[in-house]
Amino acid sequence: MTVYGFAQADAVYDFKRVDPDWADTLRVTTIPTQSGAYGNDGDFLFSVRQSRLGVKGDYGPDITYKLEGELFGVGGDQGQTTLRVRHAYATYKDFLMGQTWSNFMDIDIFPNTIDYWGPTGMVFYRNQQARYTFPMGDDNEFAVSLENPDTALTVGQFRDVPVCSPSDVTEECESVDSTAEDVFQSYSDLPDLAARFRQNGDFGHYQVAGIVRKLGYERLDNGDKEYEVGWGINTSTGLKTWGADMLKLQVAYGEGIGNYMNDGGLDIAPDSAVITEADAETVPIWGLSSYYDHFWNDQWATTVGWSMIDLDTSDGQDPTEFKQGQIATINLLHYPADHVMLGTEFSWGEREDISGNIGSDYRVQFSLKVDFDSGDLIPKN
Repeated sequence: MTVYGFAQADAVYDFKRVDPDWADTLRVTTIPTQSGAYGNDGDFLFSVRQSRLGVKGDYGPDITYKLEGELFGVGGDQGQTTLRVRHAYATYKDFLMGQTWSNFMDIDIFPNTIDYWGPTGMVFYRNQQARYTFPMGDDNEFAVSLENPDTALTVGQFRDVPVCSPSDVTEECESVDSTAEDVFQSYSDLPDLAARFRQNGDFGHYQVAGIVRKLGYERLDNGDKEYEVGWGINTSTGLKTWGADMLKLQVAYGEGIGNYMNDGGLDIAPDSAVITEADAETVPIWGLSSYYDHFWNDQWATTVGWSMIDLDTSDGQDPTEFKQGQIATINLLHYPADHVMLGTEFSWGEREDISGNIGSDYRVQFSLKVDFDSGDLIPKN
């Protein structure tokens, strides 16, 4: 068994402002499109939320396990420095079960950046799953997984509307006592099905992955349930250029794959602005990511790149909802000693709403990271 992880401290100056619960990172969906939404421009903070701790090990070649956590709280703990699980899985021979990287993604194209969230248009998701990998020789592989389903839905314009159609002038409309979020929720009775092929070689690697999903939703007031079918294709590659340099590219497209995107994802939305006529439809999404990791020498490195996510919109969505996001990054990283990294990074991000309103942000981050691995302390025979 090996105990591993790192302690990382970040100092961030944000020239504008984002949602305070997400101030530690530049997540484009948290950028306001209305000036002054979170106060005056300019925000400084220290953070240790990227710090990580894990254990991993094996019982010979057939059995492995990993349990890993970090301090970046999300969900009900967003904005807090609280422990949350990143990985928790075990493998027996070629069978894996637990929580780890989705079979639909390619973690090896994540760039060498120090901002926590990373490329907005990248397929990036840790999911609970059962996966079987078929070795194909020369380190190539084909893997199939059943993954935990979760429908990311929006109730669009129907957050607090009358119970009758606005066009029906003969009927007296009454106000709804609760918002639509209290009526609609996701309904999942089948796992997502994902398949992935990866080829490795002297050039680097390329990967093609696909996914099919049943995106269910239900009404809590009357028990009605419906579903849409989601699907997606994710193509990615890591190309070696010279030395340790790597060009990392990804293009992903699908309908109803928002839950698997790194940021801004949405699976289904209302197809009409009239609540009595509205049904649901899957949301088409493009995700693009292009980064280059360059190593000047053994002690200095730079990463530069850009990423974008773009959502098609439905007639029933609210004008303030997220439509498109972009992020660009450049940094200078220094490795003065083994296990030590000092880095400075500049990031720019932009959010566009369905209404056309645009908000942007840019920030500078300085980080100190010291990693550890108890396996390094074991004497080598």
